[in-house]
Amino acid sequence: MAKINFETKLDSAKKRLERLMNPEITLEDSVKTYEAGMKELQEAQKILEDAKIKIQEIKAS
Repeated sequence: MAKINFETKLDSAKKRLERLMNPEITLEDSVKTYEAGMKELQEAQKILEDAKIKIQEIKAS
């Protein structure tokens, strides 16, 4: 399984946001899409945090 990168997560979240903006989306699909988008953003945030830790470790050495 290929590792998903930060840019991929942001792109996926952006596509979910575009879907949410569709006036024809059902409430049920809106909730599912929102939950999935929030998960993508949380995963992107984790990638950023991990990168920040790595940079701090490099600076410290």
